[in-house]
Amino acid sequence: MDFVRLGNSGLKVSRLCLGAMTYGTPEWRPWVLDEAASRPFIARALEQGINFFDTADMYSRGVSEQVLGRALKDQRRDQLVIATKAFYPVTAGPNSAGLSRKHLFDAIDASLTRLGTDYVDLYQIHRFDPDTPIEETLEALHDIVKSGKARYLGASSMFGWQFMKMLAVAEAHGWTRFVSMQNHYNLVYREEEREMLPLCREEGIGVIPWSPLARGFLAGNRSREDRGTTVRAKTDDFAHTLYYADSDFTIADRAAELAARRGVKPTQIALAWLLAKPGVTAPIIGASKLPHLDEAVAALGVRLDLEEIAFLEQPYQPHTILGHS
Repeated sequence: MDFVRLGNSGLKVSRLCLGAMTYGTPEWRPWVLDEAASRPFIARALEQGINFFDTADMYSRGVSEQVLGRALKDQRRDQLVIATKAFYPVTAGPNSAGLSRKHLFDAIDASLTRLGTDYVDLYQIHRFDPDTPIEETLEALHDIVKSGKARYLGASSMFGWQFMKMLAVAEAHGWTRFVSMQNHYNLVYREEEREMLPLCREEGIGVIPWSPLARGFLAGNRSREDRGTTVRAKTDDFAHTLYYADSDFTIADRAAELAARRGVKPTQIALAWLLAKPGVTAPIIGASKLPHLDEAVAALGVRLDLEEIAFLEQPYQPHTILGHS
């Protein structure tokens, strides 16, 4: 396993991050694994050298954090990089969502309790909050870092101008700066190349893309006629709002074709393409079958040449902005 700096920070993270949205309770989403089924994935990630684990308070309404925390409790805490996120509601109530000072203070304490740790390494805002002044959010995040409850700050999907405004306000006040951007980026959704990725490279922000395999779309098991064969393919309605355009299928077909030529999996081609992109630090992978996790780690050894990259990229068609809400 390779380890790289997260942006311009001194934090070293594994080249792949294990995302824990798949682990929690199927009561939240039918394709989510329960704790007994989830634990082997976290154990295998550790065996493979992954030290970077990402979750969010809203995944399985807190159960994902509990499952991850219990699975990691016997590991040396200083060897782990644990990340979580806040914005979406976990419970009901007028202050149960957003990026207000009240909600962020409540959310970090609740996350630490569920994770069973005194601090998280990376605390991320899950989305931009247009209803809360940026200054309120950034000062609250700064105070959370100064309290020792978080070591670094990150952000997730938003427009480039929104992120730049937050960076500028934090700098003007001397508040803790974001070190990472967790955004929506993969072979069939490349709109982030227009604004966000150049901004992150310019500002020294590490990029940790979510949905690097387009929620399984790039596995090559979807067709234009049906949703696919897996539980997630059949029940993940959100994926159908993101992908499934004709050009998306053409790109997936090319990934499968190139994979056959190279003797690897289509998912490994998709990950190799993403890992080759400047500024990408650690794609956040999800796995519901152990071989998928092993294949993702093996993808670190797949190198694409310029001709292969052009072959994969050529059919791309612009998309509407997807994933910011």
